[in-house]
Amino acid sequence: MQLNFKQSGQGEALIILHGLMGSLDNWQSVVKVLSEFYTVYTLDQRNHGKSPHSDVFSYDLLAADLLDFMDQQQLAKASIIGHSMGGKAAMHFALLQPERVNKLIVSDISPSAYEDRHNLVFKALKAVDLATARTREEVQHVIEQFIDEQSTVLFLMKGLYRDANNQFQWRFNVPALDAHYIDISDFPEHSNNFSGKTLFVKGENSDYINASNYPDIIRYFPQHDIAEIPNAGHWVHADNPNQFCQVVLDFLKS
Repeated sequence: MQLNFKQSGQGEALIILHGLMGSLDNWQSVVKVLSEFYTVYTLDQRNHGKSPHSDVFSYDLLAADLLDFMDQQQLAKASIIGHSMGGKAAMHFALLQPERVNKLIVSDISPSAYEDRHNLVFKALKAVDLATARTREEVQHVIEQFIDEQSTVLFLMKGLYRDANNQFQWRFNVPALDAHYIDISDFPEHSNNFSGKTLFVKGENSDYINASNYPDIIRYFPQHDIAEIPNAGHWVHADNPNQFCQVVLDFLKS
């Protein structure tokens, strides 16, 4: 699969993987900083952004897509940053292809199974009739009937666009993501671990990384550190980009 991506900067390769329903555009402010020191590749993963949509979706496929991308770009090795779903894809890739990963940075997620945290999100998205919607405000109004948190509403609205026929569409593949959400919430079982240096970045106000999933982190990533970013929730890189970038750069340069 030919993934949509952007490349900037120069130096050692650094790949960034976004989270569920996100896109490479979510990382522009971070890329601006990191590209002063690294060649940064931001990717739209399959069923997201401007990359192709498909009915199938799994961490095996996301890892295979990443391997194909690195081969296409002739990257023998790269450091990888992954947020949430992208963090799980990055961890799965590191466990499958450890020789292709320099350093691993996992943002606000663990290699564990999570309960359903997106039920209302999918209900909201499926309640929107894109075929009849005339304005962005109409779409947003429907979503707000299900979701109170304005930051989540605005995040979803970033994925709304008009196609060549002036018809509203979502950048992310709602049917495929909904159908495979159980797989996304889980994490594939592995018998090995990743011995490379790994940094888990936790948002101070997020519970995605907690005492219950520390054993999974220790099991799969024995050479890990955990950094907590103040004044940040699950979208750590968006809530406190300056501190996030500083922690990432300190780790990569160590």
